[in-house]
Amino acid sequence: MTGRVYLDYAATTPVLPEVLQAMLPYFNEVYGNPLSIHAWGDRARQAIEEARAKTASLIGVARPEEIIFTSSGTESNNMAIKGLALGRQDKGKHVIVSEIEHFSVLHSARTLQKSGFEVTTVPVDRNGVVNPDDVARSLRKDTVLVSVMHANGEVGTIQPIKEIAGKVREAGALFHTDAVASTGILPVNVAELGVDALSMAANQFYGPKGAGALWVRRGVRLLPLMDGGVQEDGRRPGTENVPAIVGMGKAAEIARIEMTERAAKFTALRDRLIQGVLGKVPYTILTGHPTQRLPNHASFCVEFIEGEAMLMLLSSQGVAVSSGSACTSRALKASHVLIAMGLSHEIAQGSLMCTVGIGTTEADIDYVVETLPPIVGRLREMSPLWAKHLKQGKGE
Repeated sequence: MTGRVYLDYAATTPVLPEVLQAMLPYFNEVYGNPLSIHAWGDRARQAIEEARAKTASLIGVARPEEIIFTSSGTESNNMAIKGLALGRQDKGKHVIVSEIEHFSVLHSARTLQKSGFEVTTVPVDRNGVVNPDDVARSLRKDTVLVSVMHANGEVGTIQPIKEIAGKVREAGALFHTDAVASTGILPVNVAELGVDALSMAANQFYGPKGAGALWVRRGVRLLPLMDGGVQEDGRRPGTENVPAIVGMGKAAEIARIEMTERAAKFTALRDRLIQGVLGKVPYTILTGHPTQRLPNHASFCVEFIEGEAMLMLLSSQGVAVSSGSACTSRALKASHVLIAMGLSHEIAQGSLMCTVGIGTTEADIDYVVETLPPIVGRLREMSPLWAKHLKQGKGE
């Protein structure tokens, strides 16, 4: 192995040392159950409420009591789609989602269909952008919920959430946004976005895995997915994971302070990578919006090769990247996001996703830019698609 470069921060981030230190006491020193009525429980309960306030501060003017702690962004999305829709089924059974939502949203919508709901899926353009007018045309009198992600974790495109929210609000429906890929990376203010619910996950902004949250605007009815307890104001029963919640709160506190500085660094590294890859690897497509994208996100489709082989060869050279969402990276299927954007299955199979983070350096970027071209060349030499392309280029 000639290098060791991690460019898969969208899959997960390392836990910051300060976050780990904040969590440690709650594994063995402050071990009480937060619901217990004694000093041990009081300390654990206080730690959760402090973390709740810090998490709320990360997304603008959210109230602490509007934060529901979960185990992940996936759970938050499930809770939002099912809980919000079922909570309003007396008003209608129509739900709208975009084609490029995370599977935790798409599959939750599919589950609702089994309960008699109708689901409309709105398209995206070549850059992965949802047109607010398409959402408006899909709204009906019986629409109870719309869900469009804030930013796409596979191609980095940032959606016009504020504009979409305005149209949804006019129609009297609820609006949820999956902000797992953006919270802690971009400034997120639920009041400015105009949403009713928002999902996030701690491991996207240097907090622990197994910790997520769902913000639900006060006054909005949400049916719980599980039964059995009064935790999280009765909305998410089960003994709380106190160390993980504390870690999420600490990571949120740090992200709010360091976000502007981080974003400037990420953007410079991202652009250096994009320019380097597009300049050195011919027949490579930048996927996602060229400018309205996450500051830490660069994604490509390398034509005439199979992406999994490219990832494995990069890994053999010490480079960690991805071909899309970590939840589907082993599925060996073309990304539903890229297909929805109009790319062919052949091109989509060559997807490459790189995400930078606080540990990334210019030297890391330069190493990847130098390492990738010979790998692509090697794979193309073995590719029948490349041979066909060369043959056609010679006019034979």
